[in-house]
Amino acid sequence: MGRFATTVHLYEQFRPPYPLKFFRQIAEHLALTKQHALIDLGTGPGLLALGFADYAGRVVAVDPEPAMLAAARRAVRAAGRDVELVEGRAEDLPDDIGRFDLVTIGRALHWLDEAALGPLFERLVSPVGVLAVCASFSAKDGRNAWLEEFDAARRAWSNERLWSEARSGHRVHLAPLLEPTTFEAAEVIRVETTKETSVADLAQRVLTYSSSSPAVLGARVEAMLRDVQARLMPLSRDGVVTEIVTSTAQIARRRL
Repeated sequence: MGRFATTVHLYEQFRPPYPLKFFRQIAEHLALTKQHALIDLGTGPGLLALGFADYAGRVVAVDPEPAMLAAARRAVRAAGRDVELVEGRAEDLPDDIGRFDLVTIGRALHWLDEAALGPLFERLVSPVGVLAVCASFSAKDGRNAWLEEFDAARRAWSNERLWSEARSGHRVHLAPLLEPTTFEAAEVIRVETTKETSVADLAQRVLTYSSSSPAVLGARVEAMLRDVQARLMPLSRDGVVTEIVTSTAQIARRRL
């Protein structure tokens, strides 16, 4: 069983979402059309692959976790989209997979083998193609007044070894990873949305991380949910908080 197997049914529902205008803005910025091919590495339940499916022609989604890929397959079927699903590690993709005009990576960059990234990007990205590392997260600039307490609770209930392996839950910045490659970080596309999120849903969000998944917490799941809700209720209004979500795409292009 993969480390995300028990988070599959929670991931789509409780992680900060990518809004529709995020996909539209990136597609317009990159002039993405049905003549272009896209591959999404570490697709999970297929959020990025499906979000871009209306803008690209060939869409391929790759993930090593069978349960996640099964969720992506269900989502693709429900959406009536044409997405090619590939089970396996991105680093192990065969050469005949082809080259792509847009290579996307969502909340998976920190799970990839850094030593393999350069060769992987070189063979997957077409000569004039681009790489987009995407993320969607609660804004960390102080406007989400509840976030500090949420992060403290998440850390308290996380397995320390798994927390460290996941790079402490922090987003990975692209530029340092590209230094040994022919790519360089270029522009960043940013979309901000505001939504209402219940304290109960935030407690469930803790279960979507590998370091505090249902498999890790086991019989302590209910205790965790009670604890997180107790911590966050004083920061809410009738059990609901305002969440400002920032969705970003770090764009990388080949050096001129």
